[in-house]
Order: sequence, then structure tokens, then C-alpha cells
Amino acid sequence: MFETFPARMVGSGPRPPVKWAGGKGQLISQFEPLFPKREYGFYIEPFVGGGAVFFHLLPSRAILIDSNDELINFYHVVRNDLEALLRDLRKHENTAEYYYRVRALDPEQLTPVERASRFLYLNKTAYNGLWRVNSRGKHNVPFGRYKNPRIMDETNLRLVSRVLKDAEILCDDFSRVLEYAGPGAFVYMDPPYHPLSETADFTSYTPDAFGEDDQRRLAEVFRKLDSIGCLVMLSNSDTPFIRGLYKGYDVQVVYARRAINCRADKRGPVPELVIRNYC
Repeated sequence: MFETFPARMVGSGPRPPVKWAGGKGQLISQFEPLFPKREYGFYIEPFVGGGAVFFHLLPSRAILIDSNDELINFYHVVRNDLEALLRDLRKHENTAEYYYRVRALDPEQLTPVERASRFLYLNKTAYNGLWRVNSRGKHNVPFGRYKNPRIMDETNLRLVSRVLKDAEILCDDFSRVLEYAGPGAFVYMDPPYHPLSETADFTSYTPDAFGEDDQRRLAEVFRKLDSIGCLVMLSNSDTPFIRGLYKGYDVQVVYARRAINCRADKRGPVPELVIRNYC
């Protein structure tokens, strides 16, 4: 049983420790009036990614879920073994030769700390900060050639570690949320977006793509969460398919700038949907 508490919004707290495609940091000001106004029991995020919403709200009790095992291992190490991670991060070099050598390492052969260190290093030095894997689960983003990337932000990592202490962190499918959710919980879901067109670029963050069947399954989870009394908020692309899946719910439009795209002319503001079962 979880204790009820008001949502806490803190202006000066930890920042997301990784850059994540589709991250919501730029949208927080537009999200602010859309977050629940009433108290909620606890917070659950089934697609945590970079965690911009979590690190903004700073709930005192949270369950964070993602299917990316590299990301979840990183959060576990930041929470549980930060000093060892900080020591390991100091070894990294900002050169193409070193980058490709680290990228070629098999994370399964590394310790959790080494794996988390590799993950953060690649995230900070890869082109556009993109985390992308191929069908075999291998990271395949080229070297970013940044002059002075901030691979280790020790101050922020310490803040992140502190706020993760009270969070349960799981590597699993988003449907796991149904095992934890109860009346009064606030669930924010930020899934891989439905493509805006059949020819839209697709970027994979896990070996398995997130297709229309997954979107339908997610909509069913949304409805189940609604039926048990959760406060549910979901982000997705503004397409007829997504609008149809959530017909009858509150739909708001926000505008995001595409930060990760090889073409500068495709980085302008684009409409996205925020779907809620409350107003």
C-alpha cells in the first residue's frame, strides 16, 4: 500500500543524465498545466527513457520501467554504485579510435559498472547523442566528433543517484505497469511514437520494433489503468491512427522541436499529442 502525497515540482533539481531521442525536457513547460492538479498515490513511468518528467516531478515514491536493458543497468549502477561508476568514467577518451573500440565491446562481457560507464560514454560522444541498436542489439551510431563532450557531470550524477534511492527500477515490458498500478496512481507513458508516415524514419532503441500491434496493446493498457482509477497521461505522435485509439479521452496538442535528425530542415516544431483520462 502506498502513502498518498502531493506531486512535487522542483525547479532546481537533477537533470536527465542521458540524452534520449524523444526526451521530454523541452516540453516540460507545456506539460506543466497538464499534470494532475490533485494528489496522487505514487508515480509510475513504463517508458522511462531519459526520465525528464520523473526528474521534474521528483515524486517521493516511483516505479520506473523500460525495456532497454542498457539504460536500466545504468540507472541501477547510478543508484547503487555511483562511486565505482565515477572512477570508471575517468578513463574514457574523446577520440574516434577509442570510441569505436568501446562501441565494439560486448556489454554482456562487462561488469555492471563497466557496462554503465560504456553506456554513458557512448551516449555523450555518439553522433547527436543518439542511442540506436541494430536487429542484433548492437549499438551502431557513429562517433560524434564533439570537441569537448561532458562525459561525466559528477554533480548531476550525485543528484540523480539521490533521487533514485526511493525508486523501484525494472527492465521489462510496459504492460508490467498493471502489476503495480492501483487507484490514485499517476502513470505517465511516453512510448516509441507511431510514424507520421509510411516513409518516416524509424529509430530503434531496443532490438524489437514498436509497431501498430504494440500501439494497440498500449491503448488497451491505458484503458485498463483508467478502469482501476489511475490518473493516466500519454504522449504520442499526432496521427489519425493514434487519435482513433484514444477516442473519447482528453486530447491536447503540444509542439516539440525535433532535435535528432540528420536534416536540419526536419528539426522544426511538430505537433504531438498528450492524451489524458482526466482534465
